[in-house]
Order: sequence, then structure tokens, then C-alpha cells
Amino acid sequence: MPARSFRPPRSSSWRTAWSASVTASPTSLRTCCSSGPGVSRSSIEGAGVTATGPLAVIDIGSNSARMVVLQLSPGGQLEILADGRLSLQLARQLDGRGRLENGAVASAISAVRDFQAIAAAAGAQRTVAVATAAIRNAVNRDQVVARILAETGLAVTVIDGDTEARFALLGAVYGLPVETGFVVDVGGGSMELAYFEARRPMHWWTLPLGSLLTTDRFLHGDPPRTAELAELRDHVVRMLDNAGVPALPDDGSIVGTGGTVRNIAKVHLRSAGHPITRVDGYTLQRREVREVTNRLVSRELARRRSIPGLSADRADSITGGAVVVTTAMEVLGTRTLVVSGHGLREGIALAELGIQLPDTATVRRSSVASLAAHFETWDAQRADRRQRLVRMLLAATEPGADAELLETAEHVATLLDIGQSVNYYDRCMHAATIVAAADLRGFTHREVALIATTLARLGKGRSNLPRFARLLTRADLPRIDRLAMIVDIADELDRRLLPGQFATARADERRGRIIVGTPLEYAWSPVDLMRRFRRRFGRSLVFRPSK
Repeated sequence: MPARSFRPPRSSSWRTAWSASVTASPTSLRTCCSSGPGVSRSSIEGAGVTATGPLAVIDIGSNSARMVVLQLSPGGQLEILADGRLSLQLARQLDGRGRLENGAVASAISAVRDFQAIAAAAGAQRTVAVATAAIRNAVNRDQVVARILAETGLAVTVIDGDTEARFALLGAVYGLPVETGFVVDVGGGSMELAYFEARRPMHWWTLPLGSLLTTDRFLHGDPPRTAELAELRDHVVRMLDNAGVPALPDDGSIVGTGGTVRNIAKVHLRSAGHPITRVDGYTLQRREVREVTNRLVSRELARRRSIPGLSADRADSITGGAVVVTTAMEVLGTRTLVVSGHGLREGIALAELGIQLPDTATVRRSSVASLAAHFETWDAQRADRRQRLVRMLLAATEPGADAELLETAEHVATLLDIGQSVNYYDRCMHAATIVAAADLRGFTHREVALIATTLARLGKGRSNLPRFARLLTRADLPRIDRLAMIVDIADELDRRLLPGQFATARADERRGRIIVGTPLEYAWSPVDLMRRFRRRFGRSLVFRPSK
């Protein structure tokens, strides 16, 4: 299918419609929810929570109900304290009149009560609850939310599709290194699209293309028949075209969030043996999304349930959603899909806390700082001095170092000591393992692998490569080894310097050596360090007491 050229949406006000709300006061996001006539609003419209108070967010969706308890760390990152999920499939429990059945409402109430117990045990100071497409489209939605309020004491806000798209964008884009593109959120009852530029929301659409909805309407065979799949694809193309959704700009990215996208990612992660197991930041090629989709739609339901990585309770609805995702990628003209492990619930929490979308570099630094602060063995002052020593040494040894190498060096120097909390003697490898497993925000998986592999290569001539090095290229490894050598030198210096002391470094090009001046009162000659430096850089390393 040929990709369309980029054209702006048909609405003349699309570029300013919401950009003002993310640069204005935080309450602008908290008041954008539409609950419809007669529906009680939740505390989305209320005052924000304190910076450290845990906040619970409940999302009663068309396929499942989910909740998360989040807390803002001192470094400004949202940290998960607890979560919960229950499969409800409310979209399949609307009667012939469009009313949500009593049994479905009872199931939703049971889910809310369970989530309230989890939130209370996690110390949540406040709970915000929203409902999306299934309750939004129910004829009796006012009665549904009134009953939930009466039986649980929790007011549920029924948010419209545009609001859902905006919150999903905020949560999904916050922790990813993307600047321009679309967020695609395929839920059970609807698909939300949001277009953003320079990390600012610009326009949004909501379409009846949820996984439950499309599976039930189009895919009746087990497995679905070829003609059914073709009809669904044609339907998705028409819906996107009629909505005026533009193709992706040349510099744009497609970010996928929601259960459908995350399950596609998990299936591919498991089949590929990917060394980093979290889906956040995982990048799928369009052909890989198509391969997973073909695998899903070619199996009968009973066999589909056993596919590694696929949630068993999504096996009967994933087919429609996967076809929607694949077709949307083709229509929008993208070859890659960046997966976000975050979305609507995190977006609501960010809005409640008055947090706007920062630039990617800020997200990365605060995420690294927040991770480091969890470990008692981490010393901020030592990490800062080690960073400065690394920068000084790189300026002398690698004056043309690129931005990626310099940033990797900064993060490695910051995180080195966290591994000491497990075992001092293997602290480098433990630090690498922690980094690879952590929910570092703002990084691609390749960038995480660069940091973790550099940490793993620290120490006396380590020759083993960790499994996450598979994400790197052959050209990366010599650069990593040189960087690890520089961090080793900085660390050895830092271990010998008193508070307030520092060192100097300069290149002696005529004699092919790097001269490091130290405040030490003795002649320090680390033979092994100097030998390894010559092997990595082809130059001598000389330490001299500063005058």
C-alpha cells in the first residue's frame, strides 16, 4: 500500500487546539474531561496531589479494568508502587438496546473494590477513576457510574475519546525519545490517535476500531478467513481516510500504546529472545508487526492462547486489534513502531501532578538520577566528581567524541556505584544488570544496552560480553572498551582523592602520551591500568603529582 504524503488535518485550528493547554496552568489538563450530562466528575478537576503523595489511577476500559499507584520521586519520575488488572470485556456486554448489562456493572464494581484495597495498602492518598469507550457508549452510562459511586464511594469520570487520546499521548510520549509523530492506542472499544510535534500535542482522533469491536464485527472464522481479514483492512483504511488522518511526516515516529500493541510486542520479544524484557522503548519493524499479526490470525483460538508472550484473556480479541495496528502503520506510512509501556493512566497522573512534557534529555537525566537514588551505596558527590573526571579525560583522549558517547559516559559514571549494593567485588556487572532491568525513561533499548555493556566491561581486562550487547554493532564495541577504560581511570582517581580534590589531564601529542596530574603526595603508577590504556589507545598514560 503506497504511503500518503503528509497533509495537515482538515481542521484549521488543529495546531493550537491543545498546545495552549500544556503550556498553561496545570489545571487545564485536569479540567478537560467530559463526563456527559448527569455524570459525576472525579477529582480530575480538583487540586493536584502533593509531590510525594501516592496517587491511584483506575481505568475502566472496554476490555479490561486496570489500576496503578504512582508516586513522584525526588528526581521527578513517576514510580509504580502497585498495580492491578482484571479482564471485564465490557464492550461485549451491551444488550440489544445498547445498555450495559447488570452482570457487567457488578463485575466493574468488584474490580473497583479490589483496586481500592490495593490502593489503600500501597498508601495512596487519593484515587482518580475514569471510564472509556464501553461505558461512554452505553445508553445507561449515567446509571452505571451512579451505581459505582453508591456502592464504592468512588466517583468515575467518563472521558470522551479526544480526552482519552490526549492523556494517552502525555503518558506514552513522556518517557520515549521521540519528537514528532503519532500515538496509536488500540483499546477494546476504540482506537485513539494523537498527533504531536516537538513533543507537543497538536490534534487527536477517536475511531471505533477497538480490538473487541473489530474482532466481533469482522472476524467470525476460527481462524479468521482471508476474506474477513481483507474486509477489516479495507474498513480501517476507509475510517482513517474519512477522518482526515494525515500520513506521517518524514521525521516522524509512530508510538504504540495500549494492551493490543503491548501484547504484539511481548509476543515478538519472546520469539526473538530479546535480551531486554520490558516493552517500553522496544522498536518493531513493520514487517515484524505483520509477521506477529499473521501468526495470530492463522491460529485457531485454542492454539492462539498458548503463544508465548500473549495474555491468555486477550487471545479471543487480539486478532482484530493486530490487523488494525498493521493496517494503520501501512496507511500512515511508517516502517517502525516504538512501543510505550505507559499511556492513559500515567498521562492522567502526570496531568494531576501538573507535569508537562519535558525534553528528552531532561527525562533521561532525571530517570538515571532517580534510579541511582534508590541505592544507599550511591554517593551523589562522588558520582558528580567521577562525571567531571570522565569529561576531562575524554577531552584529552577523544576530543572529537560524538554526543552519544559523551552522554553514555555521563550515565555510566553516575550509575557505577549502584552495583555495590549487591556485591562490592562484582559491582560493575551488578550495575549493568540493574540498568538493563530498570525502567529507565527516555532511552531506546540500544541506548540502555550501550550503558549496561560499558558498565559490564569495566574492570581488569574483562573479555566477556553481556547478553544485552547483542543489541549493539561491531563498531560499537571498540568505542565501548575505550570508554570503559576512561571510566576505570576516573574511578581509580576518585577512590584516591579527598573531598574537594581534583585532577588534570592533557595530551602530549609529540610523545604520544596522556599526562594526568594528581594531587597525590606520592608517585602513583598503576601498571595494569597503564598497560590496558596503551592497548586501547596506542598511547602511554603517565601520572604525575601536581605541582
